[in-house]
Amino acid sequence: MARTTVHDTLIVGAGFTGIGSAIKLREAGVTDFVILERSDRVGGTWRDNTYPGAACDIPSLLYSFSFVPNPSWSRAYSPADEICRHIEELVDDSGLRSRIRFGVEVTGLHFDEAAGEWTVMAGRKRYRARTVVLASGPLPDHKPPDIRGLDTYRGHTIHSARWDHDYDFTGKRVAVIGTGASAVQIVPELVKRAGFVKVFQRTPGWVLPRLDVAVPPVVQELFAKVPATQQLARQALFWGHEATATALVWNSPLTSLVARLGKAHLHRQVKDPWMRRQLTPDFTPGCKRMLMSSDYYPALQADNCKLIDWPIATVSPVGIRTSDGIEHHLDCIVFATGFDVHLTGPPYPVTGLGGRSLQDEWQRGAQAYKSASAHGYPNLFFMTGPNSGPGHNSLLVYVEGQIDYAVRAITTILDGGWRYLDVRRDVQRRYNERLQKRLGATTWMSGCTSWYLTEDGFNASMYPGFATQYLRQMRDFRIGDYHAVADGRAVARSSA
Repeated sequence: MARTTVHDTLIVGAGFTGIGSAIKLREAGVTDFVILERSDRVGGTWRDNTYPGAACDIPSLLYSFSFVPNPSWSRAYSPADEICRHIEELVDDSGLRSRIRFGVEVTGLHFDEAAGEWTVMAGRKRYRARTVVLASGPLPDHKPPDIRGLDTYRGHTIHSARWDHDYDFTGKRVAVIGTGASAVQIVPELVKRAGFVKVFQRTPGWVLPRLDVAVPPVVQELFAKVPATQQLARQALFWGHEATATALVWNSPLTSLVARLGKAHLHRQVKDPWMRRQLTPDFTPGCKRMLMSSDYYPALQADNCKLIDWPIATVSPVGIRTSDGIEHHLDCIVFATGFDVHLTGPPYPVTGLGGRSLQDEWQRGAQAYKSASAHGYPNLFFMTGPNSGPGHNSLLVYVEGQIDYAVRAITTILDGGWRYLDVRRDVQRRYNERLQKRLGATTWMSGCTSWYLTEDGFNASMYPGFATQYLRQMRDFRIGDYHAVADGRAVARSSA
């Protein structure tokens, strides 16, 4: 049997991060790459999340790559379908569609130390590559929340990440479980459609107004004709968000100001004192993800909506029974919560040097070097890896830094005659010791329960600093941080 073709790079995932990685790799002269995508379309989370009201809570100018700006955003905060169209345009404009293998779901990775190659399993298919970029994102998979009695429910269920567009909500009694970032977008839309909506809240979150407006055509035209104006607007948004780290990443006097702004927004929109009390958070702003909405509070006060803050005791065949003994009869339950957050690594086995298992090593919380490399797993680069999450700025700003770091590492391997680069254990250990010490002083560790933390309270998600600090460390690629094994397969490449 002929040996499987060995590519220079395999990219797992065709969302924003995977497509951005492909664009920058090709700019660096790496042209032998393949993108594996389990779906039949590109788009990642923006392809999967098509629930009513789905939109970004970061301004569009900032939630896009600086190296492929889009002057035609229709709104300050773009809806999901527009973001997905933008990703499709990135693929077509960059000529990347032929590089994508659709319908290929990765089921495992295995490193061959002697060859310096990764084997990527996808069912019966096998792909081989000298380097791999994992770009499947931090929230690629959903699951129903663990609620007693859920399997007995006879009504309809929908998860926000797999919306059922064929279901008719007209006149239906609907429950929404969850009050996070997707729920505050879903509830206002369901209130317009359903007969009655009950929102089941476990913990209220901090909500700030989302100042979403249409972008005038004249501004879009200006951005297209004079790109420097769009770059200037992007920089203004970047530094504005960067400044909020002093309030959201660390507990400071500005954190109290954010709390006052959140309470003022609540007081202005909710007139009933009891409901205001139900919706007032008891944790520090920034400890959980901040919510952006100007229509969530009004929706909760609609005649056909009710906020339920009694804990759910069980799901019954006809609905939800809360701990006060009331059974809520329902036609449909919408889950705006329940994601398989990959704090312990990808949802498939990754086998590194000497047969070591990434899942076993990350069982109590993931650790990597600069969120990009893990000791024992050479030539493997993580996008949105451990401790790369922002609490105040655009994720894509951080992703750009990760892409640039991975591209420098990959070109070093391919051009430098290295079989593999494996980050040194002591380098990774010192980095994470400093990182966890810094995390101890952040709002994320101030006592609330969030998906940022593992069950035992380890923070494997967030970066404890400014975006500028994160980008600075990602610009500093040092081969001395790695155990470098020579190979002799250096190939000259153009820089075009």
